[in-house]
Amino acid sequence: MILSRAFSIFFRFGEFVCAAVVLGIVAYFINQYDEFGVGPLGREIYAIVIASLSVLFSLIWMIPTTASMMHYPIDLLFSAAWFAAFGVLVNWINRVNCGGIFHWGGITRRGSYCGQWKAAEAFSFISAIFWLASFLLGVVVYHKLRRDPVATDGS
Repeated sequence: MILSRAFSIFFRFGEFVCAAVVLGIVAYFINQYDEFGVGPLGREIYAIVIASLSVLFSLIWMIPTTASMMHYPIDLLFSAAWFAAFGVLVNWINRVNCGGIFHWGGITRRGSYCGQWKAAEAFSFISAIFWLASFLLGVVVYHKLRRDPVATDGS
């Protein structure tokens, strides 16, 4: 049980970090949209809502209790939401001149629109994987707890 709690904390921390990174990048893009009117506002709003909820729930569920692993259906929903966020971000990159989805050249240039957008894509995908791993861990722990016999006083 101690190993599952350690993995749970690791996954929740990963979810938090990825969501915070996406939240920061997309908040910057929304600010740019507010100033210049350029960008896919609907996609950005979706990504920022998912990132905000993920930051909140991952922080709450980072507290190491067995109950924090019993939210595995919600972990699956968050994973699907993050895969959808990844999809809408990838779909937008096809419409601008940033190269292919997996063309990572120039990503390290400071202030690069394409680099920042691709970083948001990458962290949204990684976040989806962390949420999926939390879901799988929750399923394993839930079924293990259901199988373990309960000690009674014999009456």
